[in-house]
Amino acid sequence: MNAATAPEGSDAGGGVLLVGTAPLHSSVQQDEAVQHEDATRFDTPWTTVVWNDPVNLMNYVARVFRRYFGFSPEEAQRLMLQVHHDGRAVVATGPREEMERHVEAMHEFGLWATVGKAGS
Repeated sequence: MNAATAPEGSDAGGGVLLVGTAPLHSSVQQDEAVQHEDATRFDTPWTTVVWNDPVNLMNYVARVFRRYFGFSPEEAQRLMLQVHHDGRAVVATGPREEMERHVEAMHEFGLWATVGKAGS
């Protein structure tokens, strides 16, 4: 049996035949690209968006904004009216994990909220 017909990884011809392996530098470059993409994705600001719903009263929504986010009465009222008139309002911006916690809290208060990328 010669090296051309030997099974992959066999020792025919005195050496190990490696078939289908990528050069090391290619793998390192791919790993760096994936790490850069992950860092960019997680560094992107995220938002907590509260959506209008037919269930919650406007004063309740403003109270939730004041209690949970610590907004002033004026800011809570402004955001509540934005939800009411525009159908949605961005109530927080920051790291994705923090925005996910805010969304979970809004759900616990009975509000409809989602996480989104800032600027989209």
